[in-house]
Amino acid sequence: MLSLRNFNENDIEILKIMNFGKSDKEIYDILKKWNSHELGGKYSELFAVCVDEKIVGYVSLYQHNGYLISAGPEILKEYRRKGYAYEALKQAYEYAKEKGYEIATVQIRKNNIAGIRLHEKLGFILDCEMINRHGNEVYIYIKLL
Repeated sequence: MLSLRNFNENDIEILKIMNFGKSDKEIYDILKKWNSHELGGKYSELFAVCVDEKIVGYVSLYQHNGYLISAGPEILKEYRRKGYAYEALKQAYEYAKEKGYEIATVQIRKNNIAGIRLHEKLGFILDCEMINRHGNEVYIYIKLL
């Protein structure tokens, strides 16, 4: 069974792997920042994606304005293609809806077929195309929560 939870100090070893080998102190500082639920003056929260209490990835929520939010999943390579990103996003967006957010948006690179399919399966619709600030061609998808 898949569940979401906040990361804690017991997760330092897995976070080192997920964060390219940072030190325990760097990971601890990251945890404090994540668990503040704020980034740049806006709501932000990062959840461990767990299957039977084992971390298989993470999903983040980020507020764009008072009612608009986005989520980004990252599933560890060995756990991909099992439906975990889909279920994690469903739960994250339900949580966001309970917090009062009304619209979800996501930016997906045009060549990310898996990401496009995942979000269309979740009920997102294509809003527009653009070149993002990193110079990538992307689609913007939206969904009412």
